[in-house]
Amino acid sequence: MTAAATRDGASALPRGSLRLRLLSGTLVWIAASIVVAGWGLSNLFHRHVEAQFYAELQTHLDQLTANLTLDARGLPVLALPLSDPRLSRPYSGCYWQIDRIDEDNRGAAAGAGLLRSRSLWDHVLTVPADTPADGELHRHRATGPEGGMLGAIERSVRIDDTPDGKPATFRLIAAADERQMSEPVSRFSGALWMALGALGAGLVIAAMVQVFVGLAPLQKLRAALGKVRSGEMQQLDGEFPAEIMPLVAEFNTVLAQNAEVVERARTQAGNLAHALKTPLSVLFNAAQSPDTKDRELSGLVIDQVGIARRQVDYHLARAQAAASARIPGTRTPVFPIIEGLARTMRRIHAGRQLVLTAMPASTSLSFRGEAQDLQEMLGNLLDNACKWASHRVEISTCSEDDQLRIVVDDDGSGLAVEQRDAVIRRGARADEEVPGSGLGLAIVDDLVRLYGGQIVLADSPLGGLRSVLVLPLAR
Repeated sequence: MTAAATRDGASALPRGSLRLRLLSGTLVWIAASIVVAGWGLSNLFHRHVEAQFYAELQTHLDQLTANLTLDARGLPVLALPLSDPRLSRPYSGCYWQIDRIDEDNRGAAAGAGLLRSRSLWDHVLTVPADTPADGELHRHRATGPEGGMLGAIERSVRIDDTPDGKPATFRLIAAADERQMSEPVSRFSGALWMALGALGAGLVIAAMVQVFVGLAPLQKLRAALGKVRSGEMQQLDGEFPAEIMPLVAEFNTVLAQNAEVVERARTQAGNLAHALKTPLSVLFNAAQSPDTKDRELSGLVIDQVGIARRQVDYHLARAQAAASARIPGTRTPVFPIIEGLARTMRRIHAGRQLVLTAMPASTSLSFRGEAQDLQEMLGNLLDNACKWASHRVEISTCSEDDQLRIVVDDDGSGLAVEQRDAVIRRGARADEEVPGSGLGLAIVDDLVRLYGGQIVLADSPLGGLRSVLVLPLAR
């Protein structure tokens, strides 16, 4: 993921975002936990209701067994009615029935519905024919009097003491509407899923808050890096969590090492330039000496030494700028630089009585870069303006978004549009009669580009040339 994508998409949760990863993992686990918990609790409640349902039927069946007796004709009767009043209310949903089982054809009901609860009214329960062992319970499903499904349990009871002396076997059936199980389970499940949904929403909100709070130090770190980049701080300062402090310490170490390496490179470049300038100066002075006999050779040496000097100056300035432009945290107030250069230019051009006016929009503007680079760029522009001006040079500054704009105007003869690109090229000069190396604007252009800015040449309101420096602004 690029740095630009990180800056522009921090709030949009890009694909490689830590926030997105944490939230995605948390949401998946919350959803899975809610689903498993809902299914498990609903299943447990269903089993509990089902156990209660059949326990109640078994109670009815036990009462039937305890109260079952035979009349003088050998027909089953109850000594006492069952205690549940629903069994006496038609179609109440609770039922019982007693069938007689044919001893010669076990499993076949010789008399289905010989005795049944009033709640069945005229309906006879039909259950699958089977032969439970004496006292054994079997579960079945049967159709109720209103067409609904019933849950039923049965037990076979053998009575040996009968009026005719033959043992009789009866099937005792207790049944109830299955809605007595399903409806409580449905109500519970609905309430359960609503509660789990509210819990899940609360957990999601809590997870989001936790993720945002947990990653807040990274936002703070990002803001601190922005301040280092803009020149407001030289290194990362502030309180960070223990997990981030090693990263902060390593980054500050890298910054310090980078600054040290850059400073060493600039020193070496300066030493190399001075080492070259000394023999060049010797050659230049020797060529200018009256004792030099070969004037043609002397002129050639002077020209070549001048070219070498200009090349050394150019590449030294470019190397220093390339190094300093990569140092984060550099910050240079603009107004003191302008004031210092203006005083210098007034002294250099004192004989011409130039009026040099500095009109900064604000004295607090700062350049995100090295002071000597700003002096080099602005000094070259001011020097060119003063050379070409008739009487007046003006300097103004302003800021626009994250850019610093320094404008230099003169009232000279100006520069034709077709020549403006040419004078910025290294070594090109608009007028060979005006003193100079032809490298001034080229150096300025190289320095400006290294800082990600630009130089713009245009017509000045004063009648001459307007030079505009667009540079990064330090906040």
